[in-house]
Amino acid sequence: MKLLAIEATQNGYYYQSRYRQITDFGGDLYVLNGVGTDDLWPAGRYRVAGSTHIDELVRHARAWHEQERFDGVLTFSESGVVAVAAVAAALGLPSIGVEAAVTSRNKLLMRRAHERGGAAHPGFRHVPDVDAALRAAEEFGYPVILKPTLGAASNFVFRIDDAEQLRTRYAQAQEGIAGMSWYTMEAEGLDLGPHGLLVESFLDGHEHLIEALVWDDEVYLGSIVDRVTIEGDTFDDDVHHAPTALTPQQVADVHAVVAAGVRAQGLRRSALHAEVRFHEGRPFLLEIAVRPGGGGLDHMARLSAGYDPIRAVMDVARGEKPDVRHFTPTEVHTAAMCIISAAGTVESVGVPPEVAEAPSLFYLKIMARPGDVIRRPPHGNNIIGGIGATGTSLDDAMHTATDLAGKVEVQLS
Repeated sequence: MKLLAIEATQNGYYYQSRYRQITDFGGDLYVLNGVGTDDLWPAGRYRVAGSTHIDELVRHARAWHEQERFDGVLTFSESGVVAVAAVAAALGLPSIGVEAAVTSRNKLLMRRAHERGGAAHPGFRHVPDVDAALRAAEEFGYPVILKPTLGAASNFVFRIDDAEQLRTRYAQAQEGIAGMSWYTMEAEGLDLGPHGLLVESFLDGHEHLIEALVWDDEVYLGSIVDRVTIEGDTFDDDVHHAPTALTPQQVADVHAVVAAGVRAQGLRRSALHAEVRFHEGRPFLLEIAVRPGGGGLDHMARLSAGYDPIRAVMDVARGEKPDVRHFTPTEVHTAAMCIISAAGTVESVGVPPEVAEAPSLFYLKIMARPGDVIRRPPHGNNIIGGIGATGTSLDDAMHTATDLAGKVEVQLS
C-alpha cells in the first residue's frame, strides 16, 4: 500500500519513528511537509512544498498522487488533522471530512458538539477576556480549568483555584497561545474556528487515555491507559499505567460516553485518541482526537490490550476496516512516563547502556536535541523524551520505568 503522510510544519523528528513503524508493517510511505528539514525521510519519498498554505499542500499532493497513485493520506500530528482531511478529500481518497476534522481539533467546537449530542462533558465557556473568565469561574465555582481552544500536549492548560490566580494565568496563557507551536504548525488558509481560551468546570476524579476506533456505527475501545500523575496546577502528561484498573461496568460507561462523543463530532471511520475523566462516579469527555495518542501509548496498547493504533491508522487511511475487537486486556503490566527536566537550553542528552539495553524497556524516545530550548509551565510544556517499561505488577513496572528515567543524563545551560 502507498500512503502519504503530511505535516504543514515539520514537528522536529518526532514522528520519524512512527513513519518507520509504517514501513516495518509493509507500508510504502511517502512524506510531504509544507516546511521542514531535508533529512527527515529518504529523498525519493520525501518532498517539501516550501509553503504551509493548504492550497500549496493540495497542489503538491495532487501532482505527486498523479505519479504514485496513493492509497491514503494520514498524519500523527494534532496540528495536521484538518490539513490531511482537506488533502484527502481533494485527492478523492478516504477522509473524515473537513467539518468533522475541525470539530475534532477545536476544543470549543468539540464541546458544543458534545453539548448538542448529549455526551457528558464539563461545563465550558469561551472567554475572550479576563472578565469573561472571572464570570465563568464564579458560575462554575473554583477550581476551574483554563485551556486553549487549539492547544495540545497540555500547553497552557492550568488548574485555577482563585480569582487572583486566574488573572495571572489568563495573561500568561493569552500571551503564550499566540506563538504556541501546536497552533503555528497548522496549515494556513484553513478556518479552524476560534483561537482563544476556555474556562471549564473541574472534574475531580481519575483520568484515562483511550486508543479507539470508529467504523461505521461501531465504536471500539482498543486500549485503556490510566493516568497516575500526582497533579498540581499544571498538567504534565507524564505517568501512565496499563492495563486499566477500571471495573467492567466502568469500562462500559466509558464506552458509552466515547461513542456518544464520536457521533456528536460527526465521525464515521477514524482512528481515535479519547481522554475521559471521572466526576462523582461518572466518566466525562475531555477530548476525542482523530489520530493516535502520542508518546508510548501505541506500544502500551499492543502490550496491554493487543490493539495496534498504528496499523489502524494505516488501514483507515486506505478505507479498510482495521483488525480490532472490543477492549480485552492482557496480563502484561506497562508503565510509561515523560522524561522531564528543568527549563533551559539542551547541551546534551545521554542514554547509558544499562537503560538502552534494559530487558524490560519497551519504549524510549529522546526528542530533545542539542540547542533545543526547553520551556516549562507557565511558558510552555517541552519535555526531553519518553520511556516505558514492563513489569509483573503496577508497582514493579512503575518502579522500573522511574529508575530507568532517572538514569538518562540531561545537561542544560
